[in-house]
Amino acid sequence: MNVEHQPGKQRFVVLSGGMESVLEYRVLPRNGIDFSRTFVPEELRGQGIAEKLVRTGIAWAREEGYTLQASCWYVKRFLERGRHRG
Repeated sequence: MNVEHQPGKQRFVVLSGGMESVLEYRVLPRNGIDFSRTFVPEELRGQGIAEKLVRTGIAWAREEGYTLQASCWYVKRFLERGRHRG
């Protein structure tokens, strides 16, 4: 599964079967980042696409030194459970 980062659109994307799954973010003042939306088409759910998008986005944000925030419930739950580690 290939995750493409589209920084100009502030999102990460997986294309599969002609459908687009996304993790959207907003860069905030003071070196913060807010992961604002995750979307996977119904036909593609249950394949781990959202998790792959989130893990990739979090890894990138950490490498860039961003302070993480999540207004998206899925990313927020992911961060709260510490699933982004390891």
